[in-house]
Amino acid sequence: MNLATWLERSAAADPRAQALYLGTEAVADYGTFDRLARELAGWLGAQGVVPGDRVAIFMANVPDFLVVMWGCWYAGVCVVPVNAKLHGREAAFILEDSGAKVVFATTAQAGALRAAKVTVRIVEDLPQATPVIRPVDRAEFDLAWLFYTSGTTGKPKGVMLSHGNLMAMALSFFADVDQVKGSDAALYAAPMSHGAGLYNLMHVRVGARHVCPASGGFDPAEILDLAAYFGDVHMFAAPTMVSRLTSYATASARSGQGLRTVVYAGGPMYLADILAARAALGDVFVQIYGQGECPMAITALSRADVAGDDMARVASVGRAQSCVEVGICDSHGAFLPAGQPGEIMVRGAPVMLGYWNNPRATADALRNGWLMTGDIGMLDAHGYLTLQDRSKDVIISGGSNIYPREVEEVLQSHPDVREVSVVGRPHADWGEEVVAFVVGTATKAELDALCRDRIARFKAPKVYVHVDALPKNNYGKVLKTELRALL
Repeated sequence: MNLATWLERSAAADPRAQALYLGTEAVADYGTFDRLARELAGWLGAQGVVPGDRVAIFMANVPDFLVVMWGCWYAGVCVVPVNAKLHGREAAFILEDSGAKVVFATTAQAGALRAAKVTVRIVEDLPQATPVIRPVDRAEFDLAWLFYTSGTTGKPKGVMLSHGNLMAMALSFFADVDQVKGSDAALYAAPMSHGAGLYNLMHVRVGARHVCPASGGFDPAEILDLAAYFGDVHMFAAPTMVSRLTSYATASARSGQGLRTVVYAGGPMYLADILAARAALGDVFVQIYGQGECPMAITALSRADVAGDDMARVASVGRAQSCVEVGICDSHGAFLPAGQPGEIMVRGAPVMLGYWNNPRATADALRNGWLMTGDIGMLDAHGYLTLQDRSKDVIISGGSNIYPREVEEVLQSHPDVREVSVVGRPHADWGEEVVAFVVGTATKAELDALCRDRIARFKAPKVYVHVDALPKNNYGKVLKTELRALL
Protein backbone atom coordinates (compact mmCIF):
# COMPACT_ATOMS: atom_id res chain seq x y z
CA MET A 1 0.00 0.00 0.00
CA ASN A 2 1.23 3.50 -0.87
CA LEU A 3 1.64 5.75 2.18
CA ALA A 4 0.06 8.60 0.18
CA THR A 5 -3.28 6.85 0.71
CA TRP A 6 -3.26 8.29 4.24
CA LEU A 7 -3.20 11.88 2.96
CA GLU A 8 -5.83 11.04 0.36
CA ARG A 9 -8.14 9.69 3.07
CA SER A 10 -7.66 12.54 5.53
CA ALA A 11 -8.32 15.13 2.82
CA ALA A 12 -11.46 13.30 1.72
CA ALA A 13 -12.72 13.01 5.30
CA ASP A 14 -12.42 16.73 6.10
CA PRO A 15 -10.91 18.86 3.30
CA ARG A 16 -11.46 22.09 5.26
CA ALA A 17 -9.57 20.96 8.34
CA GLN A 18 -6.48 23.14 8.77
CA ALA A 19 -3.32 21.21 7.96
CA LEU A 20 -0.19 23.35 7.48
CA TYR A 21 1.02 26.33 9.47
CA LEU A 22 4.05 28.61 9.35
CA GLY A 23 4.22 29.93 12.87
CA THR A 24 0.64 30.83 13.73
CA GLU A 25 -0.32 31.51 10.10
CA ALA A 26 -2.47 28.85 8.44
CA VAL A 27 -1.18 28.21 4.92
CA ALA A 28 -3.20 25.18 3.77
CA ASP A 29 -6.16 23.04 4.77
CA TYR A 30 -6.17 19.31 4.06
CA GLY A 31 -7.94 19.76 0.74
CA THR A 32 -5.26 22.20 -0.43
CA PHE A 33 -2.43 20.10 1.01
CA ASP A 34 -3.70 17.08 -0.92
CA ARG A 35 -4.21 19.03 -4.15
CA LEU A 36 -0.69 20.49 -4.04
CA ALA A 37 0.78 17.04 -3.46
CA ARG A 38 -1.19 15.60 -6.39
CA GLU A 39 -0.05 18.47 -8.63
CA LEU A 40 3.57 17.90 -7.68
CA ALA A 41 3.17 14.22 -8.51
CA GLY A 42 1.69 15.17 -11.88
CA TRP A 43 4.62 17.50 -12.55
CA LEU A 44 7.16 14.80 -11.70
CA GLY A 45 5.51 12.44 -14.14
CA ALA A 46 5.58 15.11 -16.85
CA GLN A 47 9.34 15.50 -16.30
CA GLY A 48 9.93 11.81 -16.92
CA VAL A 49 10.35 10.86 -13.26
CA VAL A 50 8.91 7.38 -12.88
CA PRO A 51 7.92 5.24 -9.88
CA GLY A 52 11.02 3.98 -8.08
CA ASP A 53 13.13 7.00 -9.04
CA ARG A 54 14.66 9.11 -6.29
CA VAL A 55 13.84 12.77 -5.60
CA ALA A 56 15.77 14.72 -2.95
CA ILE A 57 14.47 17.29 -0.48
CA PHE A 58 17.11 19.79 0.71
CA MET A 59 14.85 22.19 2.54
CA ALA A 60 14.60 24.05 5.81
CA ASN A 61 11.64 23.29 8.07
CA VAL A 62 8.82 24.81 6.01
CA PRO A 63 5.32 23.53 5.16
CA ASP A 64 6.35 22.89 1.54
CA PHE A 65 8.64 20.13 2.83
CA LEU A 66 5.54 18.06 3.59
CA VAL A 67 3.92 18.88 0.25
CA VAL A 68 7.01 17.63 -1.60
CA MET A 69 7.28 14.50 0.55
CA TRP A 70 3.68 13.45 -0.01
CA GLY A 71 3.74 14.51 -3.64
CA CYS A 72 6.70 12.19 -4.21
CA TRP A 73 4.81 9.32 -2.60
CA TYR A 74 1.73 10.06 -4.70
CA ALA A 75 4.03 9.60 -7.72
CA GLY A 76 5.52 6.37 -6.36
CA VAL A 77 8.89 8.10 -6.00
CA CYS A 78 11.42 7.50 -3.21
CA VAL A 79 12.19 10.56 -1.07
CA VAL A 80 15.85 11.33 -0.32
CA PRO A 81 15.83 13.70 2.71
CA VAL A 82 18.90 15.90 3.10
CA ASN A 83 19.57 17.78 6.32
CA ALA A 84 19.26 21.50 5.57
CA LYS A 85 22.36 22.19 7.71
CA LEU A 86 24.70 20.18 5.49
CA HIS A 87 27.36 21.87 3.39
CA GLY A 88 26.63 21.99 -0.31
CA ARG A 89 29.38 19.47 -1.03
CA GLU A 90 28.00 17.06 1.55
CA ALA A 91 24.55 17.37 -0.01
CA ALA A 92 26.08 16.91 -3.46
CA PHE A 93 27.52 13.56 -2.40
CA ILE A 94 24.05 12.37 -1.33
CA LEU A 95 22.48 13.53 -4.59
CA GLU A 96 25.12 11.77 -6.65
CA ASP A 97 25.15 8.57 -4.61
CA SER A 98 21.36 8.26 -4.60
CA GLY A 99 20.98 9.05 -8.28
CA ALA A 100 18.37 11.71 -7.50
CA LYS A 101 16.57 12.98 -10.61
CA VAL A 102 15.41 16.26 -9.03
CA VAL A 103 16.14 18.13 -5.80
CA PHE A 104 13.64 20.48 -4.17
CA ALA A 105 15.45 23.15 -2.17
CA THR A 106 14.78 26.28 -0.16
CA THR A 107 16.70 29.41 -1.15
CA ALA A 108 19.83 29.06 0.99
CA GLN A 109 20.14 25.36 0.23
CA ALA A 110 19.69 25.95 -3.50
CA GLY A 111 22.53 28.46 -3.36
CA ALA A 112 24.75 25.94 -1.58
CA LEU A 113 24.04 23.36 -4.27
CA ARG A 114 24.85 25.78 -7.07
CA ALA A 115 28.10 26.70 -5.33
CA ALA A 116 28.90 22.98 -5.22
CA LYS A 117 28.18 22.81 -8.98
CA VAL A 118 25.68 19.97 -8.78
CA THR A 119 24.22 18.77 -12.06
CA VAL A 120 20.87 17.62 -10.64
CA ARG A 121 17.92 19.83 -11.50
CA ILE A 122 17.15 22.23 -8.62
CA VAL A 123 13.55 23.29 -8.01
CA GLU A 124 12.81 26.09 -5.53
CA ASP A 125 9.07 26.69 -5.99
CA LEU A 126 6.21 24.20 -5.90
CA PRO A 127 5.41 23.39 -9.54
CA GLN A 128 1.88 23.47 -10.90
CA ALA A 129 0.62 20.71 -13.16
CA THR A 130 -2.41 18.54 -13.76
CA PRO A 131 -2.95 16.62 -10.52
CA VAL A 132 -2.78 12.84 -10.51
CA ILE A 133 -6.06 11.02 -9.87
CA ARG A 134 -4.78 8.63 -7.19
CA PRO A 135 -1.54 7.41 -5.63
CA VAL A 136 0.61 5.13 -7.76
CA ASP A 137 0.36 1.52 -6.60
CA ARG A 138 3.20 0.60 -4.26
CA ALA A 139 4.00 -2.70 -2.57
CA GLU A 140 5.30 -3.36 0.93
CA PHE A 141 8.95 -3.51 -0.11
CA ASP A 142 8.97 -0.58 -2.56
CA LEU A 143 11.29 2.21 -1.48
CA ALA A 144 9.76 5.27 0.17
CA TRP A 145 12.63 6.89 2.11
CA LEU A 146 16.37 6.76 1.37
CA PHE A 147 17.91 8.24 4.48
CA TYR A 148 21.65 8.91 4.66
CA THR A 149 23.26 8.20 8.01
CA SER A 150 25.09 11.05 9.69
CA GLY A 151 28.47 9.63 8.74
CA THR A 152 30.32 10.09 12.06
CA THR A 153 32.75 7.34 11.06
CA GLY A 154 33.09 7.97 7.32
CA LYS A 155 30.96 8.60 4.25
CA PRO A 156 27.23 8.38 4.98
CA LYS A 157 25.36 5.30 3.82
CA GLY A 158 21.90 5.32 2.28
CA VAL A 159 19.41 3.45 4.48
CA MET A 160 16.66 1.92 2.33
CA LEU A 161 13.25 2.16 3.98
CA SER A 162 10.11 0.92 2.28
CA HIS A 163 6.44 1.88 2.48
CA GLY A 164 6.01 -1.18 4.69
CA ASN A 165 8.86 -0.14 7.00
CA LEU A 166 7.42 3.33 7.56
CA MET A 167 3.88 2.05 7.98
CA ALA A 168 5.07 -0.35 10.69
CA MET A 169 6.89 2.52 12.41
CA ALA A 170 3.76 4.68 12.36
CA LEU A 171 1.39 1.98 13.58
CA SER A 172 3.82 1.08 16.38
CA PHE A 173 3.72 4.71 17.48
CA PHE A 174 -0.02 4.41 18.07
CA ALA A 175 0.44 1.10 19.90
CA ASP A 176 3.47 1.91 22.04
CA VAL A 177 4.31 5.61 22.14
CA ASP A 178 1.25 7.86 22.12
CA GLN A 179 -2.17 8.47 20.62
CA VAL A 180 -2.83 11.31 18.18
CA LYS A 181 -6.11 13.15 17.67
CA GLY A 182 -7.25 15.34 14.82
CA SER A 183 -7.15 18.33 17.16
CA ASP A 184 -3.45 17.79 17.95
CA ALA A 185 -0.58 19.73 16.41
CA ALA A 186 2.81 18.37 15.38
CA LEU A 187 5.52 20.98 15.97
CA TYR A 188 8.65 20.60 13.83
CA ALA A 189 11.53 22.05 15.82
CA ALA A 190 14.08 19.36 14.88
CA PRO A 191 15.18 18.76 11.26
CA MET A 192 12.29 17.42 9.16
CA SER A 193 14.83 15.39 7.19
CA HIS A 194 15.20 13.17 10.26
CA GLY A 195 12.90 11.63 12.86
CA ALA A 196 10.85 14.77 13.40
CA GLY A 197 9.82 14.70 9.75
CA LEU A 198 8.92 11.03 9.77
CA TYR A 199 6.61 11.62 12.71
CA ASN A 200 4.35 13.61 10.42
CA LEU A 201 2.92 10.30 9.15
CA MET A 202 0.85 9.65 12.25
CA HIS A 203 -0.50 13.18 12.24
CA VAL A 204 -1.44 13.04 8.56
CA ARG A 205 -3.16 9.72 9.20
CA VAL A 206 -5.62 11.34 11.66
CA GLY A 207 -5.86 14.75 9.99
CA ALA A 208 -3.96 16.67 12.69
CA ARG A 209 -2.21 20.02 12.32
CA HIS A 210 1.43 20.56 11.27
CA VAL A 211 3.34 23.59 12.56
CA CYS A 212 6.73 24.82 11.32
CA PRO A 213 8.27 27.54 13.53
CA ALA A 214 8.53 30.84 11.67
CA SER A 215 12.20 31.08 12.72
CA GLY A 216 12.93 27.85 10.87
CA GLY A 217 14.92 26.55 13.79
CA PHE A 218 14.84 25.69 17.47
CA ASP A 219 14.19 28.66 19.71
CA PRO A 220 12.94 27.74 23.20
CA ALA A 221 10.85 30.90 23.63
CA GLU A 222 9.21 30.40 20.24
CA ILE A 223 8.51 26.73 21.00
CA LEU A 224 6.75 27.53 24.27
CA ASP A 225 4.82 30.39 22.65
CA LEU A 226 3.59 28.10 19.85
CA ALA A 227 2.69 25.36 22.33
CA ALA A 228 0.59 27.79 24.34
CA TYR A 229 -1.06 29.15 21.17
CA PHE A 230 -2.01 25.82 19.57
CA GLY A 231 -2.41 23.51 22.56
CA ASP A 232 -2.19 19.71 22.38
CA VAL A 233 1.26 19.97 20.79
CA HIS A 234 3.33 16.90 19.92
CA MET A 235 7.04 17.45 19.38
CA PHE A 236 10.11 15.35 18.68
CA ALA A 237 13.29 16.62 20.35
CA ALA A 238 16.88 15.52 20.75
CA PRO A 239 18.11 15.45 24.36
CA THR A 240 20.15 18.60 23.80
CA MET A 241 16.94 20.39 22.73
CA VAL A 242 15.11 19.15 25.82
CA SER A 243 17.94 20.49 28.00
CA ARG A 244 17.83 23.90 26.31
CA LEU A 245 14.05 24.04 26.63
CA THR A 246 14.32 23.10 30.31
CA SER A 247 16.96 25.75 31.01
CA TYR A 248 14.90 28.45 29.31
CA ALA A 249 11.67 27.46 31.05
CA THR A 250 13.39 27.42 34.43
CA ALA A 251 15.15 30.74 33.93
CA SER A 252 12.03 32.48 32.61
CA ALA A 253 9.53 30.85 34.99
CA ARG A 254 7.64 29.40 32.01
CA SER A 255 5.67 26.15 32.16
CA GLY A 256 5.01 23.55 29.51
CA GLN A 257 1.51 24.91 28.84
CA GLY A 258 0.18 23.51 25.58
CA LEU A 259 2.75 20.71 25.32
CA ARG A 260 1.00 17.36 25.27
CA THR A 261 3.87 15.05 24.32
CA VAL A 262 7.60 15.53 23.84
CA VAL A 263 9.19 12.42 22.35
CA TYR A 264 12.92 12.47 22.97
CA ALA A 265 15.59 10.38 21.25
CA GLY A 266 18.71 10.68 19.13
CA GLY A 267 21.36 10.68 21.84
CA PRO A 268 21.96 9.95 25.52
CA MET A 269 19.44 11.53 27.89
CA TYR A 270 21.15 11.62 31.25
CA LEU A 271 19.05 10.92 34.32
CA ALA A 272 19.76 14.32 35.87
CA ASP A 273 18.57 16.04 32.68
CA ILE A 274 15.24 14.22 32.35
CA LEU A 275 14.49 14.78 36.05
CA ALA A 276 15.10 18.50 35.58
CA ALA A 277 12.91 18.49 32.46
CA ARG A 278 10.09 16.75 34.32
CA ALA A 279 10.23 19.33 37.08
CA ALA A 280 10.17 22.26 34.67
CA LEU A 281 7.73 21.11 32.00
CA GLY A 282 5.61 18.41 33.60
CA ASP A 283 4.83 14.81 32.73
CA VAL A 284 4.85 15.29 28.96
CA PHE A 285 7.81 13.10 28.10
CA VAL A 286 8.04 9.78 26.24
CA GLN A 287 11.34 8.26 25.14
CA ILE A 288 11.94 6.12 22.10
CA TYR A 289 15.05 4.35 20.89
CA GLY A 290 15.65 3.76 17.23
CA GLN A 291 18.21 4.14 14.49
CA GLY A 292 18.07 5.26 10.90
CA GLU A 293 18.11 1.55 10.08
CA CYS A 294 15.03 0.92 12.27
CA PRO A 295 13.51 4.37 12.52
CA MET A 296 11.99 5.38 15.87
CA ALA A 297 10.81 1.83 16.43
CA ILE A 298 13.13 -0.29 18.60
CA THR A 299 11.92 0.50 22.13
CA ALA A 300 9.66 2.99 23.90
CA LEU A 301 9.62 4.25 27.48
CA SER A 302 6.07 5.25 28.32
CA ARG A 303 4.89 8.55 29.76
CA ALA A 304 4.04 6.74 33.01
CA ASP A 305 7.51 5.21 33.23
CA VAL A 306 9.28 8.53 32.57
CA ALA A 307 7.11 10.17 35.23
CA GLY A 308 7.61 7.34 37.72
CA ASP A 309 9.79 6.87 40.78
CA ASP A 310 11.78 3.84 39.56
CA MET A 311 15.00 5.59 38.60
CA ALA A 312 16.42 2.54 36.85
CA ARG A 313 13.44 2.58 34.51
CA VAL A 314 13.58 6.35 34.03
CA ALA A 315 17.23 5.92 32.97
CA SER A 316 16.34 3.14 30.53
CA VAL A 317 14.99 3.42 26.98
CA GLY A 318 11.97 1.25 27.71
CA ARG A 319 10.68 -1.99 26.26
CA ALA A 320 10.52 -3.41 22.75
CA GLN A 321 7.90 -1.86 20.51
CA SER A 322 5.10 -4.10 19.24
CA CYS A 323 6.47 -4.80 15.77
CA VAL A 324 10.02 -5.83 16.74
CA GLU A 325 12.01 -8.34 18.74
CA VAL A 326 15.00 -7.09 20.72
CA GLY A 327 17.89 -9.27 21.86
CA ILE A 328 21.33 -8.93 23.42
CA CYS A 329 24.22 -10.95 22.02
CA ASP A 330 27.90 -11.50 22.70
CA SER A 331 30.73 -10.95 20.22
CA HIS A 332 29.97 -14.32 18.59
CA GLY A 333 26.27 -13.59 18.09
CA ALA A 334 25.07 -15.84 20.92
CA PHE A 335 22.09 -14.62 22.95
CA LEU A 336 22.82 -13.34 26.46
CA PRO A 337 20.45 -13.59 29.43
CA ALA A 338 18.89 -10.65 31.26
CA GLY A 339 21.38 -8.67 33.29
CA GLN A 340 24.35 -9.19 30.97
CA PRO A 341 25.54 -6.41 28.64
CA GLY A 342 26.16 -7.05 24.97
CA GLU A 343 25.34 -5.75 21.52
CA ILE A 344 21.70 -4.80 20.95
CA MET A 345 20.07 -6.45 17.95
CA VAL A 346 16.57 -6.02 16.55
CA ARG A 347 14.41 -7.62 13.91
CA GLY A 348 10.92 -6.92 12.66
CA ALA A 349 8.80 -5.00 10.20
CA PRO A 350 10.47 -1.55 10.48
CA VAL A 351 14.03 -2.83 9.95
CA MET A 352 15.61 -1.46 6.77
CA LEU A 353 15.90 -3.40 3.54
CA GLY A 354 19.63 -2.69 3.47
CA TYR A 355 22.10 0.00 2.45
CA TRP A 356 21.82 1.59 -0.99
CA ASN A 357 24.32 0.04 -3.40
CA ASN A 358 26.42 -1.25 -0.50
CA PRO A 359 26.05 -5.03 -0.15
CA ARG A 360 29.11 -5.37 2.08
CA ALA A 361 27.79 -2.90 4.66
CA THR A 362 24.37 -4.55 4.42
CA ALA A 363 25.87 -7.97 5.15
CA ASP A 364 27.72 -6.55 8.16
CA ALA A 365 24.61 -4.95 9.58
CA LEU A 366 21.96 -7.59 8.84
CA ARG A 367 22.81 -11.06 10.12
CA ASN A 368 20.35 -13.94 10.12
CA GLY A 369 17.49 -11.47 9.94
CA TRP A 370 18.76 -9.35 12.85
CA LEU A 371 19.97 -5.76 12.61
CA MET A 372 23.19 -5.42 14.59
CA THR A 373 22.85 -1.93 16.05
CA GLY A 374 26.43 -1.42 17.21
CA ASP A 375 25.02 -0.24 20.55
CA ILE A 376 25.84 -1.90 23.84
CA GLY A 377 22.99 -2.43 26.27
CA MET A 378 21.39 -4.71 28.80
CA LEU A 379 17.85 -6.04 29.27
CA ASP A 380 16.43 -6.50 32.74
CA ALA A 381 14.06 -9.26 33.83
CA HIS A 382 11.04 -7.11 32.90
CA GLY A 383 12.24 -6.37 29.37
CA TYR A 384 13.51 -2.83 29.97
CA LEU A 385 16.55 -1.97 27.89
CA THR A 386 19.32 0.24 29.25
CA LEU A 387 21.82 1.68 26.79
CA GLN A 388 25.43 1.66 27.81
CA ASP A 389 27.36 2.81 24.76
CA ARG A 390 28.28 2.35 21.15
CA SER A 391 30.41 -0.78 20.83
CA LYS A 392 33.19 1.24 19.20
CA ASP A 393 33.19 3.67 22.15
CA VAL A 394 33.72 1.10 24.92
CA ILE A 395 37.01 1.73 26.73
CA ILE A 396 39.13 -1.27 27.68
CA SER A 397 41.54 -0.45 30.49
CA GLY A 398 43.57 -3.12 32.22
CA GLY A 399 41.35 -5.77 30.66
CA SER A 400 38.14 -4.26 32.07
CA ASN A 401 35.34 -2.77 29.99
CA ILE A 402 34.38 0.80 30.86
CA TYR A 403 31.20 2.21 29.38
CA PRO A 404 31.58 5.97 28.81
CA ARG A 405 27.90 6.66 29.36
CA GLU A 406 28.09 5.30 32.92
CA VAL A 407 30.89 7.76 33.69
CA GLU A 408 29.10 10.58 31.85
CA GLU A 409 25.97 10.02 33.94
CA VAL A 410 27.98 10.58 37.11
CA LEU A 411 29.81 13.67 35.85
CA GLN A 412 26.62 15.16 34.38
CA SER A 413 25.01 15.13 37.82
CA HIS A 414 27.40 17.88 38.99
CA PRO A 415 25.51 21.22 38.91
CA ASP A 416 28.47 22.99 37.27
CA VAL A 417 28.76 20.54 34.35
CA ARG A 418 26.69 21.60 31.35
CA GLU A 419 27.88 18.87 28.98
CA VAL A 420 30.37 16.04 29.13
CA SER A 421 31.76 13.36 26.85
CA VAL A 422 34.08 10.54 27.85
CA VAL A 423 36.54 8.81 25.52
CA GLY A 424 39.51 6.51 25.80
CA ARG A 425 43.08 7.25 24.75
CA PRO A 426 45.98 4.83 24.37
CA HIS A 427 48.03 4.07 27.48
CA ALA A 428 51.29 2.13 27.48
CA ASP A 429 50.51 0.08 30.58
CA TRP A 430 46.71 -0.14 30.73
CA GLY A 431 45.82 -0.24 27.04
CA GLU A 432 43.52 2.76 27.39
CA GLU A 433 42.80 5.41 29.99
CA VAL A 434 39.64 7.45 30.56
CA VAL A 435 39.53 11.09 29.46
CA ALA A 436 36.55 13.39 30.11
CA PHE A 437 35.83 16.48 28.01
CA VAL A 438 33.85 18.86 30.20
CA VAL A 439 31.82 21.96 29.38
CA GLY A 440 31.39 23.84 32.65
CA THR A 441 33.24 25.16 35.66
CA ALA A 442 33.44 22.08 37.89
CA THR A 443 37.01 21.48 39.09
CA LYS A 444 39.04 18.30 38.82
CA ALA A 445 38.94 17.87 42.59
CA GLU A 446 35.15 18.14 42.63
CA LEU A 447 34.72 15.69 39.78
CA ASP A 448 37.21 13.22 41.27
CA ALA A 449 35.30 13.30 44.57
CA LEU A 450 32.03 12.73 42.74
CA CYS A 451 33.45 9.70 40.93
CA ARG A 452 34.94 8.23 44.11
CA ASP A 453 31.51 8.41 45.68
CA ARG A 454 29.63 6.81 42.75
CA ILE A 455 31.76 4.45 40.63
CA ALA A 456 34.74 2.12 40.85
CA ARG A 457 38.13 3.81 40.89
CA PHE A 458 39.29 2.24 37.61
CA LYS A 459 36.35 3.85 35.78
CA ALA A 460 37.11 7.40 36.90
CA PRO A 461 38.70 9.80 34.38
CA LYS A 462 42.44 10.19 34.68
CA VAL A 463 42.33 13.45 32.74
CA TYR A 464 39.75 16.24 32.46
CA VAL A 465 39.83 18.54 29.46
CA HIS A 466 37.71 21.67 29.82
CA VAL A 467 36.31 22.92 26.51
CA ASP A 468 33.89 25.67 25.47
CA ALA A 469 31.67 23.27 23.53
CA LEU A 470 31.55 19.66 22.36
CA PRO A 471 31.83 19.02 18.61
CA LYS A 472 28.53 17.75 17.18
CA ASN A 473 27.16 16.68 13.86
CA ASN A 474 24.08 18.21 12.24
CA TYR A 475 21.79 15.97 14.29
CA GLY A 476 23.27 17.07 17.60
CA LYS A 477 25.29 13.90 18.25
CA VAL A 478 28.68 14.37 19.87
CA LEU A 479 31.55 13.55 17.51
CA LYS A 480 33.80 11.42 19.69
CA THR A 481 36.14 10.85 16.76
CA GLU A 482 36.98 14.58 16.83
CA LEU A 483 37.49 14.49 20.59
CA ARG A 484 39.90 11.58 20.26
CA ALA A 485 41.77 13.51 17.57
CA LEU A 486 42.37 16.31 20.09
CA LEU A 487 44.28 13.85 22.25
